[in-house]
Amino acid sequence: MIATACIAGAAFLLLTLSILFLPTLRLGKLRLSTYWIVALVGAVVLVACGFASPKNIWEHLTATGDVNPLKILALFFSMTFLSVYLDEVGLFRHLASVCAGRAGHSQWSLFFVLYALTALLTVFTSNDVVILTLTPFICFFCKNTDVDPVPYLVGEFAAANTWSMMLVIGNPTNVYLSTYWGIGFVEYCKVMALPTVAAGVAQVLIIALVFWRKMRRPLSGNTQLYAIESKPDLAVGLAHLLLCLAFLVASGYVGIPMWLVAVAAALSLGVCAVVVRLVTRSGWGYLGHTLARLPWQLVPFVLSMFVIVIALDTQGVSGEIARVLGQNAPIWAYGGASAVASNLINNIPMSILFATLPQSLPAMQARQAVFATIVGSNVGAFLTPIGALAGIMFTSLIARYQVKYGFRQFIGYGLLVGLPTLAAALGVLCATAR
Repeated sequence: MIATACIAGAAFLLLTLSILFLPTLRLGKLRLSTYWIVALVGAVVLVACGFASPKNIWEHLTATGDVNPLKILALFFSMTFLSVYLDEVGLFRHLASVCAGRAGHSQWSLFFVLYALTALLTVFTSNDVVILTLTPFICFFCKNTDVDPVPYLVGEFAAANTWSMMLVIGNPTNVYLSTYWGIGFVEYCKVMALPTVAAGVAQVLIIALVFWRKMRRPLSGNTQLYAIESKPDLAVGLAHLLLCLAFLVASGYVGIPMWLVAVAAALSLGVCAVVVRLVTRSGWGYLGHTLARLPWQLVPFVLSMFVIVIALDTQGVSGEIARVLGQNAPIWAYGGASAVASNLINNIPMSILFATLPQSLPAMQARQAVFATIVGSNVGAFLTPIGALAGIMFTSLIARYQVKYGFRQFIGYGLLVGLPTLAAALGVLCATAR
């Protein structure tokens, strides 16, 4: 058990160091993220040392239940495909430019409108997609209007990693934890709706107080409306997203797995997109760019972390962690621990590890621990850039646009905003999750 823990701990430490100091490797024209390479090496070492059985791993990968990691990845990638396609069409940038135009010369109006837009888009799509889309817009808009982009970036990043708690599809960690514990789309929303709203309200008030003086200055410059070039693509993409959401809501009542609904929607959208291309004879880039932008490197990363967790579970390490967390106050224990762990090893491996921990708890407490872990995996993601892959992408984007927002500043605002947000979400979860 000690050897397994040491190897896994070394992999987690190297993962953190790679994210901080060497996030990418260049091999000629090819750029590879290092986080999945480190995870893969750790998994290979554990298998080679006999701490994870290939037979056990194969049984998990071929399991018929929804916990199968391949089905979870299929659900996540299918939903991401729907969201990224709409982004390629230009929907998100169009909505952002409309909101900026409606704000007039008031920074306060712009802040609240952008925060609301981020929250809305995150609820129905995914936090990663929203961050990739709106971050460049905010940087570009603030540069043109000569205002400090930091308040808007803090608001956007915090909103994306808080309102992603509302629905299962908002974050891959939600998908994994809820699927592992057999939590349906409707049940999930019933439990997480109030904690998400409470966290969001507390968060936006804190951010407004922190940046009160900075946003009193009026805006200057003109805002250009971003036009959507292909209306057929917009109609097809929106129709598939809305129908997919409707079937996800109904999936728990009719017994259709969520991953199958999402895969069917993604395949249907792909076919319809090809038909639109053949009819209009243009715009193949929409489909090609969507496929290219999917986070393919998550596949080896998630599967490798899954192997590491199997090793920790087989060797009894997971049981020891569960024993330390105990059975008293599972919401606060698991919520706080998962938020901290997210910033030590990233929220995806944390979720894979923590998914097995509540198994020794009574049924109601186990459910509470799972939802608290979901809160920690989302809100904990904006305490430091390490907390989630979204943070890594976010810091990379703002560096590209030469925005001064360093590591210390990120942590400072993350703690100032994140801790009260976490407390609000867990407090409401305690009061409602019975």
